[in-house]
Amino acid sequence: VQLQASGGGLVQPGGSLRLSCAASGFTLRYLSVGWFRQAPGKEREGFLCISSSGGSTYYADSVRGRFTISRDNAKNTVYLQMNSLKPEDTAVYYCATGESGHCSGEPNDYDYWGQGTQVTVSS
Repeated sequence: VQLQASGGGLVQPGGSLRLSCAASGFTLRYLSVGWFRQAPGKEREGFLCISSSGGSTYYADSVRGRFTISRDNAKNTVYLQMNSLKPEDTAVYYCATGESGHCSGEPNDYDYWGQGTQVTVSS
């Protein structure tokens, strides 16, 4: 059972990135997947989740209108599209899923985590 987050990098303010969360060893089809981020010196923050049916739930107003989440069950992958990036979006980004199958913004509600991918927004 493994989740792998990828797609991070250095981007200028106002730019875009698409992160991927790929699962191996199990199927994401019937599970919700949440995205979290952790900036230096801050707690891990849950900000967006996609349910098994494809519905999305935002947990942070700071990303609403800029970030969207989608899933491709055929590829066993969830995507995070990040637009209009700001320096305050700089963090390590993690994807996670859990056996409950429900969306949540709380890290403790998730059982499996990807290794994280660094996103740096800077000019």
